Amino acid sequence: MSNTEKNQATRCGFVALIGAPNSGKSTITNHFTGSKVSIVSPKVQTTRSIVKGIGIIENSQIIFLDTPGIFNPKRRLDRAMVASAWGGVNDADITVLVVDSQKGLTEEVENIIKHLKENNLATILVLNKIDLVSKEKLLQLGATLNKEYSFQETFFISALTGKNIDEFYRYLAEKLPESPWYYPEEQMSDMPLKLLAAEIVREKLFLYLQQELPYMLTVEPELWERREDGSIRAEMTIYVQRDSQKIIILGRQGRMIKKIGQTARKEIEELLEERVHLFLYVKVRENWLDDPARYSSWGLDYNA
Repeated sequence: MSNTEKNQATRCGFVALIGAPNSGKSTITNHFTGSKVSIVSPKVQTTRSIVKGIGIIENSQIIFLDTPGIFNPKRRLDRAMVASAWGGVNDADITVLVVDSQKGLTEEVENIIKHLKENNLATILVLNKIDLVSKEKLLQLGATLNKEYSFQETFFISALTGKNIDEFYRYLAEKLPESPWYYPEEQMSDMPLKLLAAEIVREKLFLYLQQELPYMLTVEPELWERREDGSIRAEMTIYVQRDSQKIIILGRQGRMIKKIGQTARKEIEELLEERVHLFLYVKVRENWLDDPARYSSWGLDYNA
């Protein structure tokens, strides 16, 4: 950072990313930080609680709040996730609605816009995944959404390729309030490393397992310690609800759990730039989805 930049007033604030599941909020957060701070999966509802992605643009520190996808909740966990997402808006200086350009104005997006109208929330619109849609369709979608709601600004981006995304970041940096930075310059997330590693394991479970099973499990770090040789020993337990789910995760002759562990360990090592010894265990806990302690550990309201 130059001396000129240092003499300029610093800005800092929270930017809440809201949207339907799988609209690309986590991809934006990871692109901005340049690192994996939020798990990404083709399956919906992978982000369970608010994840902070922290980064610097010139003299501004932007803290993205990657919120759970907003959808029609059916279970207790669903309700808690949606409540968490709207809670992120309450904590933010700027609210951004991220829309999947391929899916367009879905019922989920309509319901989100309805909530924005009812609460008169100043919001920026981001149309994501523009690399997958024709220019004509994009312009039409942008016009349609701006008829539905008076957005402060509209951006057309691809978080995956990075197209047009720097312009979006710069806009946010200029709009945040003047303030000292809340976090050290090098910090990318406020999530403890052991929880971030557990999220990476959960991401691999989403990647390799089919059907509804990933929503019926959780991953908890049991041990995170540095060994004498400088490497890290990490022990994590995957909790499921039934024995049949445990069998699926273990796989034939333990092949599935081995594949999940190897892939997760490699990514954790790349993230930390350290050697990691990862041990995964699978246990049955029938009612973990109704355990208030689990919700508390995710930062969710059990009674939402």
